[in-house]
Amino acid sequence: MRRFRESLTTRGAAFLASGGVLVVAGILLGQHDLSRIGTVLCALPLLAGLLGRRHDLSLDVEREARPSRVVIDEPAVIGMTIRNPGPSRSPVLLAEEHLDYALGDRPRFVVPGLASQTSTHLEYAVRAHARGAHRLGPLGIRVQDPFGLTLRHTSISSDDELLVLPRVEQLAAGRSLGRGLGAEGSVPHRVALHGEDDQSIREYRDGDDLRRIHWPATARTGELMVRQEDRPAKRRAVILLDTRAGSHAGTGPGSSLEWAVTMAASATKHLLDFGFAVHLLTTDPDRESGVREDTELDAALETLARIGTSPETGIDSLLHAASAATAQGGLVVAVVGGLDDASARALSSLRQPGGPGLTFVIDAASFVREGAAVPRVAGADPRSTTASLAASGWSVLTVRPEMGVADAWTSVAGARSLVGAR
Repeated sequence: MRRFRESLTTRGAAFLASGGVLVVAGILLGQHDLSRIGTVLCALPLLAGLLGRRHDLSLDVEREARPSRVVIDEPAVIGMTIRNPGPSRSPVLLAEEHLDYALGDRPRFVVPGLASQTSTHLEYAVRAHARGAHRLGPLGIRVQDPFGLTLRHTSISSDDELLVLPRVEQLAAGRSLGRGLGAEGSVPHRVALHGEDDQSIREYRDGDDLRRIHWPATARTGELMVRQEDRPAKRRAVILLDTRAGSHAGTGPGSSLEWAVTMAASATKHLLDFGFAVHLLTTDPDRESGVREDTELDAALETLARIGTSPETGIDSLLHAASAATAQGGLVVAVVGGLDDASARALSSLRQPGGPGLTFVIDAASFVREGAAVPRVAGADPRSTTASLAASGWSVLTVRPEMGVADAWTSVAGARSLVGAR
């Protein structure tokens, strides 16, 4: 009975109420015709409800996003195929696609009646205003009887999504960024016998083929030098992204987390373009280590698209993983919030002597809107973190909301040579 009451439209409820009144009035006044009219009015919604129940609303929905991954503010077209798997014809349906708020308004359709085992194809456009894995669906459908007395509602669940990647800004090369080819140790001397990328010179080691001795280099250095025809190893770059909830503030595109994600995405692509072997480290509570490591651009951007804030303890796992990743040296780029003294020392130790280290310290308090609570991390202060890292030889910038990602990179990367990245 409750389901029936919920299915009544305003018109159906009016019919039922009016019919009831007429039936009672007819009985009290002895007017049988009035009671008959009331009975008909009451019966119509009941009959409409029963007729509506005979239609099976079990439909199959398949979606395809074109393209399947977009960048913020890039449009996408969602193709939706609705199929009737039942044995009987489906009625004409009113459909509404439920979408995340970031994808815009909910599209509405009229789905024509479908014969058994047939389908129809519909399309709608979306434009995402925020990164993330945005859910598509469920598809809400409703069917109304011809008299408009009852309305049935149901929804078709869905696990489809549209992946919206973070923005990637063009970063300047910085002062003497150089290319990312070199060795993870002493930088090999290059020669141009068959192209500088094809050969390098290194010191002789026991077991080396004597035919590979490079006599001009041996004479010049006074030590046996051999040709190494392998392609030089890529220099390593390790990027850390601190996503602790207490390190970030603000909401939407202007939040500190979005700034940090954009910087991490931009730095990853920038350094990969310069030939570095990039290791992006982010917190992942679902992994045993608590850290996710990405080395390919597509995987890194997907990770950054899905990432949210993490527990406060995540910084310890992140710094531990970074310590292993930087053991052989390399460029270190850290996007962090305020750190306590122990974490600041751990981060400082990641930069090898003479190697470059860039840090962007988020001043979360400056991202807080008026009247909102200021995030706190026990013992952490962005100003003391900045001072501690600067004293350890890092290039550091305290980040505030008015700073652009590209300008912040230029300010820090241009402050020192990055050629020493090994």
